Amino acid sequence: MTARPRDRAATEAAILDAAERLLVRDGFTGLTIQSIAAEAGSDRKLVYRYFGSAEAVIEALGRRSERWLGAELPAPPADAGYAAMLRPIMHAYLAALRVDPALQRLLAWELAEDSPMLRRLDQARSAAIAERLPAVRGAAIPAPGVDAPAVNAVLLAAVHYLVLRGRTAGGFAGLDLSGEAGWERVSAVLDRMIAAAYAPGDPASSPGGAA
Repeated sequence: MTARPRDRAATEAAILDAAERLLVRDGFTGLTIQSIAAEAGSDRKLVYRYFGSAEAVIEALGRRSERWLGAELPAPPADAGYAAMLRPIMHAYLAALRVDPALQRLLAWELAEDSPMLRRLDQARSAAIAERLPAVRGAAIPAPGVDAPAVNAVLLAAVHYLVLRGRTAGGFAGLDLSGEAGWERVSAVLDRMIAAAYAPGDPASSPGGAA
């Protein structure tokens, strides 16, 4: 009897889905080749063959850019400025993080420790997101003198922390994040911060360059 050909793409996806479930249920210490294979209903040799290590499975999770930004990013008008380009990306990122416990676990893990595995995860995530940005960025660039890397880092840090605090404590600094009203306030403030930071002629200056 001839063995049925294995669908590698489907098997890899099943292994990654299993790793995400383990991450949410058992935390980071539960991510081993043996536990991932058992959760996926696969042989350990298959996980080794497709990924090589548990660290590589985590890195592959970081490359799932649709998890970080959603399946589709709305493209702004061709003549839109940098702020108009950045707003939907930031909102898509916030929305993706809010509803995905696995991503929240990864963010919390990154805050708790530093390790080669986490650095690989961060690099994989950054590369995956960067690959998708040209489709929506177009020719938009920050106004001269705007320190885009620093501005974006502050915005992303705010999103990360508020999502995690919303999950663990339901709010932060008097802001109730237990319902949609609080998140609508966060979204409105993000819009205002982006508009202010990337307004033409912004006086902030830095050698950081565009991002």
